[in-house]
Amino acid sequence: MINTPEELLKSWMDCINAYDIERLVRFYDDKAILIPTFSNHVLNTPEKIRKYFETLGSREDLSIALHQKTMSVQAIRPQLFSISGIYCWRFAIDGELLNFEARFTFLIDLALPNPIIHHHTSQLPRTL
Repeated sequence: MINTPEELLKSWMDCINAYDIERLVRFYDDKAILIPTFSNHVLNTPEKIRKYFETLGSREDLSIALHQKTMSVQAIRPQLFSISGIYCWRFAIDGELLNFEARFTFLIDLALPNPIIHHHTSQLPRTL
């Protein structure tokens, strides 16, 4: 059982790093919305979310790591939290391991069996 937003984020990242798509998609509520890092589509069904992570999970050497100091948790009301920060996706393209820094925000309702109700993530833009 997940008791805190921090535990949820750690478990979510553990699923990415273990290529455990089955467990990963169970974190998302049936009505969850995912605005993903590597797609220009809003994913608003369990099937679309699953397909996105299956495709992403097929990347060679896929992993994710949190920039711990960037993490921020906001309590909105009991059991409802926003958690945001920066994580780094890593995977190989044409045999070269590349890093993709991305900012993220999860809206999490820990009262739900599938607590992620909204997840927005995007690559960090280049600075001006």
